[in-house]
Amino acid sequence: MKKTLLLSLIAAMTMGFHSYAQESSGDTVAATLARISSDIDVIKRLKISGYLQPQFQVADSAGINSFAGGNFVGPTGSATPLDKRFMLRRARIKFQYDTPLNDKGFSTSQYLFQIDVTEKGPTIKDLYAKITDPWTGWFSITAGMQNRPFGFEIGYSSSNRESPERGRMSQIIFPNERDLGAMLTIQGPKTSTWNWLKLDAGMFNGTGGPSALANTSDFDSYKDFIGHLTVNRTNKSEKVAWGLGVSMYNGGYRIDTVNVYTSAADSAGTRGFMQEIKKSDNLLITDFHNRKEAKREYIGADAQVSIDWAAGITTLRAEYIQGNQPGTSSSTASPSGVVTSDIYKRKFNGAYFYFIQSIAQSRWQVIVKYDWYDPNTDVEGDQIGKGVQSTFKKTGATDIKYTTTGLGLAYRWDSNVKITAYYDMVKNESSANLSGYTQDLKDNVFTLRIQYKF
Repeated sequence: MKKTLLLSLIAAMTMGFHSYAQESSGDTVAATLARISSDIDVIKRLKISGYLQPQFQVADSAGINSFAGGNFVGPTGSATPLDKRFMLRRARIKFQYDTPLNDKGFSTSQYLFQIDVTEKGPTIKDLYAKITDPWTGWFSITAGMQNRPFGFEIGYSSSNRESPERGRMSQIIFPNERDLGAMLTIQGPKTSTWNWLKLDAGMFNGTGGPSALANTSDFDSYKDFIGHLTVNRTNKSEKVAWGLGVSMYNGGYRIDTVNVYTSAADSAGTRGFMQEIKKSDNLLITDFHNRKEAKREYIGADAQVSIDWAAGITTLRAEYIQGNQPGTSSSTASPSGVVTSDIYKRKFNGAYFYFIQSIAQSRWQVIVKYDWYDPNTDVEGDQIGKGVQSTFKKTGATDIKYTTTGLGLAYRWDSNVKITAYYDMVKNESSANLSGYTQDLKDNVFTLRIQYKF
C-alpha cells in the first residue's frame, strides 16, 4: 500500500514537472522545482486522520437503558428490545489544515473539520477555525463547534480513551461533548518555559446537543461560560508525567411557560420538590428577554499521573464534579432545545477513577475504571419515592444514584489496530418506596471492540 502511494506521488510529481516545463520556454528547472516544492508543502500542511470502532455488545437484559453506546432498542421509532447488537460506535475522519510556521516557529491559524459516519447516519463533530497571535504565540481564539473546555474526560479523544465510553455523568451534563461558541486559550508556545501552564475560557450557546451541528443552535439569549486551568509537567527523565486541572461552568437556559420546582423538605422533613415559580407567572412575561434563567453551575477538579517503570506504564486519572443542574421530572440531561416540561432543580455530584497498567513491554494493557453519578445529593435510598405533602412533588427514578465499575483488557495488534474486551458492571441505588427500583437492575454490558486508527 505504501509503495503504491509512493509510486503515485512520484508519477504525479513527474507529470507536474513535465507540465510546468512546457508552460514557458523561459522557465528554469530551479523555478519549476520551486513550484513543485510549494505545492507539496501545501499538501503536507493538510493532515487527514481518523478511526473506526466496530463493536459487538451483550447486555444482561433486553431493552435496557444504557450509557454503553445507547439504549438496547431497535432503530429510532422502534421499541423492539435487544440484548445483543453489532454497531459502528464511531467512524471518524478529520481534516486539519495549518498555515506555515512563521519566523518564530509556530503556525498562526488552523482549520479543522471532523465528521462521524455510522449506521445511524452522518453527523458533524468538530468544525472550527483557530487563530494565534503572530507576535508571542501565547494567545489563541477558537471559534465554531468544538469540545467544551471542562475537565479532562470531555476533551480526551475517544480514540485514545481506554474505556469504551465516557462516564455516565459526562454523557448527561455534557452531551456530545461539543458546543458552539468561541474560546480564548492562553498558553506559551512549545519553546516557552511556561508551556506547561494553560488556560481555556470561552462563551458557548449552552445547548450542546445529542449529535448534529443543528442541535447546537441556541434558543435563548443566555450564553454559558466555561473555563479550565491546567498544569502539565514531566520529570527530567520524562519517565513521570502529571497534570492537574480546575474547571468552572456558569450558565443556564430560559424558563418559558412551565412550572419550576426546587429540592426542599416538607414540614415532616421528607425531601421532595417545592414549587419555586408558577407557570402562570411566566405567562404574564411576554418579552422573552425578561424571563428568568434556570442556572447551570458546576465546579470540577481533575488529576492525572503516568509512570513508566519496569512493570510497564502505570496511569492513574481522577475527576470530580459537583454543581446545580436544572432538569425535568424524567431527566437531568442538559437541554438541546426549548424546555417544555416543568423544570426540577437538583444538586448533583459525580466522579471517575482510572487505573491503567501496561504489562511490561508487551502489547497487553489492563483497565480498571470506577465512576458514579448522583443526580440529587439531597436524597438517598428509601427516601427516594417517599410520599410528601400535597404542595410538594415526590422524588423518583431520575433521582437514583448510579455507580459503574469497568474491567477491561486491551491488546495492541499493531501500530494501527487495538482490540478491547470490556465489562461494565452497573449498580443503582434501591428504594423500598420506588417501584422498579426495589433492587439492582440487570443492566451490565459486555463490549468487544476493534479500533482501527490512522
